[in-house]
Amino acid sequence: MMFEVGLFAITWQQAVMIAIGLLLVYLGIAKEMEPLLLGPIGFAVILANLPLSGITGDSGLLYIVYKELIYPGIIPLIIFLGIGTMTDFSPLLANPKTFLLGAAAQVGIFLALGLSILIGFDLSAAASIGIIGGADGPTAIYAATQLVGERPEIIAAVTVSAYSYMALVPIIQPPIIKALTTEKQRKIKMGKMREVSKKEKIIFPIGVTIIVGLIVPSALPLIGMLMLGNLFQTSGVMDRLSDTGGNALMDIATILLGLGVGFLMTGGTFIRLSTLKILLLGIFAFATATAGGTLFGQLYYKLSDGEINPMIGAAGVSAVPMASRVVQKMGQEEDAESHLLMHAMGPNVAGVIGSATAAGILIGLLA
Repeated sequence: MMFEVGLFAITWQQAVMIAIGLLLVYLGIAKEMEPLLLGPIGFAVILANLPLSGITGDSGLLYIVYKELIYPGIIPLIIFLGIGTMTDFSPLLANPKTFLLGAAAQVGIFLALGLSILIGFDLSAAASIGIIGGADGPTAIYAATQLVGERPEIIAAVTVSAYSYMALVPIIQPPIIKALTTEKQRKIKMGKMREVSKKEKIIFPIGVTIIVGLIVPSALPLIGMLMLGNLFQTSGVMDRLSDTGGNALMDIATILLGLGVGFLMTGGTFIRLSTLKILLLGIFAFATATAGGTLFGQLYYKLSDGEINPMIGAAGVSAVPMASRVVQKMGQEEDAESHLLMHAMGPNVAGVIGSATAAGILIGLLA
């Protein structure tokens, strides 16, 4: 079906995508849901679906941004460097055993991968879909481009799912956490964390990079950039690099990411049954990741004789710091004097490392 608009004809698919682009801009600006990303993506979706503009052609801006910067993985890796400059690993170093909570939350990746195969996706596409469970947009994009680079419809749906569910963390997580914990458990207060020395903070990114490089080399691009950015921050002598990586460079990369993702979201590429399936599988991945972390938190609760609040396990997904804030808010709803934020940040930042490592493993096996 075609609609005549002045001298031009627009398909119903393009019209629908323009409406989706307007919705994304609205959600970003009016509802402040990931505005720095949904704003550029929404506007780029509108640009990509306006007929005869040429902006998505082989010499068009959106095509060039996607093909030269996103498809090779450059933009997601730069964003990971920026995330590293803004991430404080002190809560994880102060309580290293919370690393396992971040690892447990990655169960959502593999459960969604298995379910994706069962409903008909091939292994590479299923792995790309599973990464949505990590709740980490840059990792999801990087993994998808490496695994299914010639199938933009998969990359577009995975990207939209990953960032949408990151924005919806405060809505999706609380019902799952409440279903898997008791009121008594949610009221548990946790003690003060130990101080982490500057030496520990500097050794950590270097040590993690070496270990991951030796054991899971396919995860090194993501982990290496994350840890390089963190080294900028923790060193105390590279403030200019840390400031650039976490601000100007991060902002530029985010704008370019939005433009490149918008290029993928044309009517003919995005409006498919497979897109709906990926959106549903994405929420399954994220929900099971939250449940996996919370259930592992229950194990910690029992092993600690009730000293660990099991809710912090839900922060094991990679949505930093949103998942930690959800746990903090839920704790204070039960007891106004409860302060769980820094305790939740341990598994939260561990989840960033865990999801990137899981993506690297899948890329190493399948790409």
